[in-house]
Amino acid sequence: MKKDNLKSVCEQKNFEEIFNKHSNSLRNYIYYKCGNTQQAEDIVQESYIKLWDNCNKIIFEKSKSFLYTVANNRFLNEVAHKKVVLQHQKTNVNRDKTNLTPEFILEEKEFYIKLKKAIADLPEKQREVFLLSRIDKKKYIEISEIVGVSVKAIEKRMSKALFTLKDKIGKV
Repeated sequence: MKKDNLKSVCEQKNFEEIFNKHSNSLRNYIYYKCGNTQQAEDIVQESYIKLWDNCNKIIFEKSKSFLYTVANNRFLNEVAHKKVVLQHQKTNVNRDKTNLTPEFILEEKEFYIKLKKAIADLPEKQREVFLLSRIDKKKYIEISEIVGVSVKAIEKRMSKALFTLKDKIGKV
C-alpha cells in the first residue's frame, strides 16, 4: 500500500489539508447551483461537519468525492424551499422606473430578463458546467472530477449550453 492510503481524515492536519484544498471550489460549485453565497457557505460548512462526524468511515482519497456528494444532496434537499423564495421574489419585482430613457430601460430590462432566463432555463447539468467553466475558470478535467463524469461528457454539456445560449440571446 502507498503511504497516502494510511492517512486518516480524523487527524487534524489531514482534515485541514482537505479543507484548504477543496473548500473554495466546493463553495463555488454549490453557489453555481443555488445562486446564494450564504446558502452555499452553509452547505459547505454542513458538509465538512458531516465529513468530521464520519471521519472514521471515510478514506482520505475519497474525502473530496464524499464532500461533493454530501453538498449536492444537501442542496437538493433545499431546492423546493429555494424555488418558493425565488418565485416570491419574481412576483415582487420593483415596477417603479424613471422615464428618463424609456427605450433604453426597456431594452436593458428585456435583455437582462432574456439572459437570466436563458441561463436559468439551461438544464442543471449544462448550467453548472457552463458556470464552472466560464465563471470559475475551471478546466474541463477539473469539472469532470467535481461532477463525476468524463471529460467528453463535460465537453458535450458545454457545447449544448453554448448552443442554447447563442440561440436564445444571440439574436439581440
